[in-house]
Amino acid sequence: MNTATALKADTANTVKMTIRQWAIEDRPSEKLQIYGVEALSDAELISILIGSGTSKLTAVDVAQNILDKFDCNLNTLGKARFDEINDVEGVGISTTCKVIAAVELGKRRQKAMAKLLPDMSTAIRIYNYMQPKMMDLETEHFYILLMNNNYRLIKSECISQGGLTEVSVDIRIIMREAVLNNACILAICHNHPSGSLHPSKYDDMLTQSVKKAAEIMRIHFTDHVIVTDGGYYSYMEQGRI
Repeated sequence: MNTATALKADTANTVKMTIRQWAIEDRPSEKLQIYGVEALSDAELISILIGSGTSKLTAVDVAQNILDKFDCNLNTLGKARFDEINDVEGVGISTTCKVIAAVELGKRRQKAMAKLLPDMSTAIRIYNYMQPKMMDLETEHFYILLMNNNYRLIKSECISQGGLTEVSVDIRIIMREAVLNNACILAICHNHPSGSLHPSKYDDMLTQSVKKAAEIMRIHFTDHVIVTDGGYYSYMEQGRI
């Protein structure tokens, strides 16, 4: 047997390792659990969608084939037709459907995020957003509004409920939530069921305490808005922040 024939025979007899035979930390699903999703390459992420490969190709190989066809550009892949993806080696109808479904979910998330990030840059915007949530409350509720650096709302959350004229608030909870949600800007808001637009001494002290804590954490404290059915009081508009 000559050298060329022997090489062909060795190649034909070579058994490709399956993903299950890889080191645990190299398997895409396990790698995601150990190191987090950010540690995975585009091919590894797509391979998790695919699930399993073929007799000749691992799921990662198939995923790389998909990326190679579309110049390793996810934006180009996102515009691909069904038949273009289905034509890739190792890809069947089921895999094509999974990839297209994942692309569509990404698009829908972008649309949803745009709807879920209202502008909270002024007191009236905060009031218009919070008043429907507070108009029928019989006791005081205290909310935090966490924003990105463009004053777009990341999250609003009620962190305390109280009585008819007062609500107790833990500054540490406010700061913890701001940090955990990567907020750059913070506003606070509570209602006065009595309808009074005059802040109490406790409201004043709370405002200053939040301001000092936010300064320490380098978070911009933009406003404290008191909401009633008929109007609002803004510490920022009154020049008190």
